[in-house]
Amino acid sequence: MKFAGVEIASHVNGISIGDARFEPFFSAAEKQGAAIFVHALRPAGQDRIVGAFSEQAVCFPGDIGLACASMITGGIGARHPKLRIAFSHGGGVMSILLARLVHAWNMVPKAKESLAESPAVTAKRFYYDQLVFDPSAVRFVIGTFGEKQILIGTDYPFALGDSHPMKTLELAQIHGETLVAISSTNAKRFLGL
Repeated sequence: MKFAGVEIASHVNGISIGDARFEPFFSAAEKQGAAIFVHALRPAGQDRIVGAFSEQAVCFPGDIGLACASMITGGIGARHPKLRIAFSHGGGVMSILLARLVHAWNMVPKAKESLAESPAVTAKRFYYDQLVFDPSAVRFVIGTFGEKQILIGTDYPFALGDSHPMKTLELAQIHGETLVAISSTNAKRFLGL
């Protein structure tokens, strides 16, 4: 059976998507050329939220970052370089975490032995939406992963979505070819169109 794409959760009953048990799924998706979109679901840490903010506001960025990191540190991303996978919410904390992973890969022999390539190489093949709600954060995500890996995101139909993502890009002073790439070209490539 051929499918164009699928959305998956950031974990399966608490097991990171980068766990080796899920490699057959990612291998099949790579072979079929299917696009995979990862979104947070029932993130860890909900019990530690203080105040009236939801898990969407407080925990989703960490959960997506963990999912993305697991695809890197578990080696699935490196072993499947043609895998088309996108992470919601700008990859969550991944844009900050990436430099730390690269540093660990360079400094810890076991980490370097476990991966055939730098975490940065793998991370920069993944796609990320620009749904981070702040122009400077959008620019940071673009600077971290590269303009060719960023997609428009709205988080529709969720309450914390962005009904005007193009406005955020405008405020981030994203124009010209970069704007065309983020608003159209990258999505076509990600979806295999």
